[in-house]
Amino acid sequence: MKRKIWLLGLVTVSLAACEQYDGGNNDLSGQFINKLPEGVLEIAATNQNLEAVQIDPSSGCYIYRYAGPVETTFLPLRTVSGAPICTRKQ
Repeated sequence: MKRKIWLLGLVTVSLAACEQYDGGNNDLSGQFINKLPEGVLEIAATNQNLEAVQIDPSSGCYIYRYAGPVETTFLPLRTVSGAPICTRKQ
């Protein structure tokens, strides 16, 4: 009897391991802006990925996808002086 219970528990845990895990902010990984405005291109710092840019709906600022050595995340798009580039005043 104990063997059947252990087997049933093992099958349940094994099936749960097959469940697809979604552990991120998918709301930020959707569509990117195809063509950035000329003004943004002129003031953006050069060390940023300008091919993967979005507008953060909560702040109205541009964010870009940064692929680091450990993880990929979104960071604010900044000017050469370090100020964030936004579509509306904060």
